[in-house]
Amino acid sequence: MSEFIEFTCNSAAVKAALEQCAERILIESAAMLESQVKRNTEVDSAHTKESWDHVIDLSKNEAIVGSPLENAVWEEFGTGDYAVKKGRKGKPWYVPVEGYAGKKKPTYKGKVIIVYGKNGRMYYKTNGKKPRRALHKAFESKKSAVMHNARKIVKEEMK
Repeated sequence: MSEFIEFTCNSAAVKAALEQCAERILIESAAMLESQVKRNTEVDSAHTKESWDHVIDLSKNEAIVGSPLENAVWEEFGTGDYAVKKGRKGKPWYVPVEGYAGKKKPTYKGKVIIVYGKNGRMYYKTNGKKPRRALHKAFESKKSAVMHNARKIVKEEMK
């Protein structure tokens, strides 16, 4: 008498379960990071704090947390003498007075200095902006929580 072994291919079900895990991990991780970066963002005019958002691209298994505002880049990496990487060390920056929404005025060597441009517009002269690293700090502070949550999701979904 011969015995037959029956093999069942569950690869499609496993792949679908893994894709569901990945989607849930991306959504929950991005929301967690967005929430933390908003808490980390110092409020001057609240524009930057409110601008943080996340986008999920399931086709790439990718989550992006960011802000469309130029100020978010300055807040993250600093400018001028304070820039995290290169920057314009030793050269002042000029910020238009008109339209400046911040409560704290830019300073140059500790003093608020206003200069006039060729066009007659007034500018704050500044050494730059110190980096606050809200996004980097959010990532560092939530890294282990994201990993813990991902493991939990995989355990739940792969039962």
